[in-house]
Amino acid sequence: MFSSELHPDKKPFWLKVKFPSHKNYFLTSGLLKEKGLHTICQSAKCPNITECWTNKTATFLILGDTCTRNCAFCAVEKGIPSRPPKDEARRVADAAAEMNLRYVVVTSVTRDDLPDGGAFHFAETIETLREKIPGVRVEVLIPDFKGDINALKTVIDVRPDILNHNLEVPESLYPSINRKKASYIRSLGVLESAKRLGTTTKSGLMIGLGETEEDILQTFSDLRRASCDLLTIGQYLRPGKDNVPVRKYYPPLEFVQLKKIALDFGFSDVESAPLVRSSYNAYNMFLSCKKKRAH
Repeated sequence: MFSSELHPDKKPFWLKVKFPSHKNYFLTSGLLKEKGLHTICQSAKCPNITECWTNKTATFLILGDTCTRNCAFCAVEKGIPSRPPKDEARRVADAAAEMNLRYVVVTSVTRDDLPDGGAFHFAETIETLREKIPGVRVEVLIPDFKGDINALKTVIDVRPDILNHNLEVPESLYPSINRKKASYIRSLGVLESAKRLGTTTKSGLMIGLGETEEDILQTFSDLRRASCDLLTIGQYLRPGKDNVPVRKYYPPLEFVQLKKIALDFGFSDVESAPLVRSSYNAYNMFLSCKKKRAH
C-alpha cells in the first residue's frame, strides 16, 4: 500500500512553509505577548503557525510552558514547572474575544505535579470563555491526567464541544518516544471514558517515526473500538537534534490514502496531510461531525 523507501536525510519540497509577512501575524503575536499567554504553536514549533496567526487564530497553551514529562518527539520545554499562572483563564478569554474567535482550541503541558493534572484549570478556562464570548465553541486537547476518571469528569462536566487526546504514535513505538506501552492503553481508556461520559472525541497520530502499515491500521482499529469520532494524521518533523529522528517522509498521496482508509474504519471525519496537526481545520471538523450526527 505504501512506499518502503525512506527519506530521512532531506526534507522534501512539500514540507516547505512560508515565512510570516502579513500584518495579522504580527498583530496576533503582539496580542499574545500583551496578554502574557503561551501557545502550542510556538512551544511545539508548529509548521502552521504562519498560516494560523495570519488568519488570527491560535491554540492556547495553559498551565505554563514547562512539561513534567520527557517525550522524545516534543519541542515543549521540559522540567519542573512553576505554579499555574494566575488569572490565566480570563487572559485566554480576553485574547480570544479580541481575536474574534468563535471556535477556541485550548491545550496544556502535562502537569503530573498537580493533584488533578490541571483538570480544574481546563474547566475554568472553558467556563470563562463562554462567559466572555456567548455562543463560543471550545475544543480541548487534554493530557491523560494519569488515567484519573474524576479529573476527566471535571473537564467533561463543563461540556467541551470536542475532547481531544492524542495517541501520538502506534503502541509499538511508545518505547522509542520515551513512553511506556501501558500509557497507550491508558490513553485509549481516556478516549473511551470520555465517549461514555457523553462527549465527542478526537485523537491525533504522527507518522514517520518507523511505524509499519500494520501499526497504523491497528491504531485506527484501536481508536474506533474506543468509539473515537475524529482523527488527525500528520508527518512527524524533528524539532531539534535532541529529539527522535525522522525515519520516513510520507508523500502527500499516501496521506490521501490514509484518510480514505481511516474513513472506512468509521471515523466521522479525518484530516490527513503532511502538515496537519491536532487543531488544524478544527472548526470544520467539528461542523462536519455535527452535520453527520444531524442526519
